[in-house]
Amino acid sequence: MVDASVASWGPLAGIAAGFVAILAAAMLAARVMRLPAGNDRMREISQAVREGAMAFIRVEYRVVAVIGAILAVLFLGVGVATGEAFWTYTAIGFVTGAVLSGFAGYLGMSIAVRANARVAESARQGLASALSVSFQAGAVNGLAVVGLGILGVAGLYLALRATLPAQAVPLNLIGFAFGASLITLFARIAGGIYTKAADVGADLVGKVEAGIPEDDPRNPAVIADNVGDNVGDCAGMGADLFETYVVTIVASMALAATATVFGARVGDAALGEVGILFPLVLGAFSILSSIVGIFFVRLPASQDIMRALYHGVIATVAISAVGFYVLTVPVLGLPIQLYFASLIGLALVLALVFVTDYYTSKSFAPVKGIADASTTGPGTNIIQGLAVGLESVALPTFLIVVGLLASYALGASAGPGLGLYGIAVAATGMLSVAGMVVALDTYGPITDNAGGIAEMSELPKDVRKVTDALDAVGNTTKATTKGYAIGSAALAALVLFADFVDHASEAAIARGTLAAGTHLSFEISHPAVLAGLLLGGAVVFLFAAYAMRAVGRAAKAVVEEVRRQFADGQIMAGRRKPEYGPAVEIVTKAALREMIVPGSLAVLAPLAIGFVLGPLALGGFLIGIIVAGLMMALLMANGGGSWDNAKKLIEEGIHGGKGSDAHKAAVVGDTVGDPFKDTAGPAINPLIKVMNTIAVIFAGLVVAYQMVAF
Repeated sequence: MVDASVASWGPLAGIAAGFVAILAAAMLAARVMRLPAGNDRMREISQAVREGAMAFIRVEYRVVAVIGAILAVLFLGVGVATGEAFWTYTAIGFVTGAVLSGFAGYLGMSIAVRANARVAESARQGLASALSVSFQAGAVNGLAVVGLGILGVAGLYLALRATLPAQAVPLNLIGFAFGASLITLFARIAGGIYTKAADVGADLVGKVEAGIPEDDPRNPAVIADNVGDNVGDCAGMGADLFETYVVTIVASMALAATATVFGARVGDAALGEVGILFPLVLGAFSILSSIVGIFFVRLPASQDIMRALYHGVIATVAISAVGFYVLTVPVLGLPIQLYFASLIGLALVLALVFVTDYYTSKSFAPVKGIADASTTGPGTNIIQGLAVGLESVALPTFLIVVGLLASYALGASAGPGLGLYGIAVAATGMLSVAGMVVALDTYGPITDNAGGIAEMSELPKDVRKVTDALDAVGNTTKATTKGYAIGSAALAALVLFADFVDHASEAAIARGTLAAGTHLSFEISHPAVLAGLLLGGAVVFLFAAYAMRAVGRAAKAVVEEVRRQFADGQIMAGRRKPEYGPAVEIVTKAALREMIVPGSLAVLAPLAIGFVLGPLALGGFLIGIIVAGLMMALLMANGGGSWDNAKKLIEEGIHGGKGSDAHKAAVVGDTVGDPFKDTAGPAINPLIKVMNTIAVIFAGLVVAYQMVAF
């Protein structure tokens, strides 16, 4: 029997779990900060990276705050014009989501830029010590992300529940999801442009032209490169998975509030508010499983770093699997089919991680094939890398489709009308490792920076050997976590699309343009749906082009600056120190300038399609965005990761090692792959959800004020 008492304790459990996560993050941060940060040179470099990263994010947030203020005023204005409280709640949620998303990114980056020198110093004590410090620092970001996310959702739910019926609350939380998504989109675009423009500029002149190591202190772009690792992968991924976490929970709750799911019979009672709070309760428990999973990350006797990290992921999944059963069946009295749906989400996590690892790790055929192709030049390297990226789309998509169909079937067997709810539960199940995934991703740039500090500080070779080993694995973890983020984004977007269909259908019924008890039908043969579908796919390509071109323009400016400083030979001869400031200034200005157009495209395109062509075209547009976005993101993330690790593989000594013709070809391929995997690809995730959330918010107005009727 369904236990309705969750209405009283469910939101409180979410708030409690959020505070526990923040407390655990604070304790880990304190432990890391107590460690020594090395000698004066190490602290000096770390300070330069920290100042550059914090200066950038402060300016970025000021720019985004202006855009956010305009949208908040727009929501309030629509509320005044329509007299609907929904728009006031949306404005409040939007601001709250934006602030918490930005804060999550800021917190993660703040500890990362302070941990880099401490990891380099701990490498003096060996691999186990350095791994512990770097992963714990990454875990601070992971726990902060999920803690702030669930605090926001549960807190707003509790506040709105005091004045609204349970069924009305989730739709009024969509603004919170939109605020988180919008901040993430700008963080991903700006951070990605910054990090890859600096990286590409530094590599092309430093590695290829001057033949110096990646983190050589003589390179004028080296500090900008290290700053970029943090603003792109720490702040960017932190905000990314924050919004994936809250968007999935809010979208699932909104789906549970639809008439079909809310009134579904489960045994002798309606699902009701239990269905709304079920995703929130699962999210709360998954935080606890992530905290426990963190302590399973220990270096084994084999010294296999990746194995140690995977132990944490597997432990988190296993603990979640047990806890989800207890919560679903004995505690809440829900059908066991919904528990199996959550297991599908857990299985998808492991499957996507391992598939991405196969396509991007140095240990397997795809990356080895790219390294082999490098022996005949940059052209064959790029052809092979593109082939790997294209191939890597198929298997993850197949796995997502299987998970989607299986979870739908399980939901449908749990009760009439619960098919889509089964998909929502599976998407929520994927969240069980969100904290762990953010920890793995943040571990990457921390170890990358630690290696740079070790190189620039001229630490002993045994220290650099440790930091190089950590960095090599960090390169793979950054790739595998992107696969998880893309897969979870796809499922979250499908749930959001279902919310849009329901909200638009209710608005059409209210206006008398749709029969009561029916839903809008998105038939592919309808010209409006087909037009929207094509436009949605095209927008993904246009968005990716903007991001790629922005990196190219900024990287060109960095290359010219580094060449200018190298021109007289004084820096290379050691008679003059490089000026790091100009490169930092170039990429900062470029990132902030270039993020406006693609960010605005994400907000304006769905509104233009909806108000001009109507809800059917907008629905088709959203489907096109989801399908093309999933494929493009997988292609870019996996292709870029494979190019990067092919270069690393050659640097380890095969095909002539560093400085060989094969290495130079691999650097060119990596230069193409960098904006693929760290700029355009990751930014597509929030793009999909921004467009879907804004469509849900404006669905009623689109139905009422469409310009062209089909």
